[in-house]
Amino acid sequence: MFDGGTPLATALSDSTTGHTPAVPDDQPIIITIDGPAGTGKSTVARQLAKRLGLGFLDTGAMYRAATAIFLDSKFERDEIGEFVSKVMGADLHFDWSMDPPVILAWDDPYDDRIRDPDVTATVSWVATLGELRRHMVRKQRIIAAQHPRLVTEGRDQGSVAFPDAFIKFYLDAEPTVRAKRRSEQLKLDGHDVDESEMLKRIVERDRVDSTRHDGPLICPDDAIVVDTSAMDVNEVVDHLEAAVRERLAATTRADG
Repeated sequence: MFDGGTPLATALSDSTTGHTPAVPDDQPIIITIDGPAGTGKSTVARQLAKRLGLGFLDTGAMYRAATAIFLDSKFERDEIGEFVSKVMGADLHFDWSMDPPVILAWDDPYDDRIRDPDVTATVSWVATLGELRRHMVRKQRIIAAQHPRLVTEGRDQGSVAFPDAFIKFYLDAEPTVRAKRRSEQLKLDGHDVDESEMLKRIVERDRVDSTRHDGPLICPDDAIVVDTSAMDVNEVVDHLEAAVRERLAATTRADG
């Protein structure tokens, strides 16, 4: 089942996976994982980070937290400047000591709010806002400067936020598969979900995400594309881990 994230402390010290971290402790490295909703990006990024001894950045949680702020503050859709100012004041960041990591706004946890249906229904519109996206990219780069050994996932990580990433992945899957995954995830969280309605939302979100002006969902030219439709999470993580290890080995040979 595709689920949430893991704290930085756990990612950096985990010894339960049976994998030796592939990245030397003193080597900065950014790995990006992009793709549409329901491809398992968060779970894959979290587990890949654990295996490699890296931190994990869930950028989707940041946009969902911003969406919750928009809804809970009852902003109108033409009050963009006021909304973004409030998000900036909220200082969105993660409590890395929690497992999974908790997204904080005004130092208050927002994880219980960001998966609610109204947030899911509104986040794709919020994510089209150029002023907000520019702020989010700045925040993500600040996090990366503070923790320069990251697996980061989202929709514009390899194309906008970190175009010079060490290695980039793009996960995809059939819309029906993604709708089923997202519905199952929400049901586990206690929400009543109509799978056919979720499919409509997935298709519409794909359209909105891929056509927005700022930070559109695209596959970077230098990304490794992985179709997860017929793969379980372990198979996907195995595939990505092998690619990272191969790239690291090739870099070491070239430097040597």
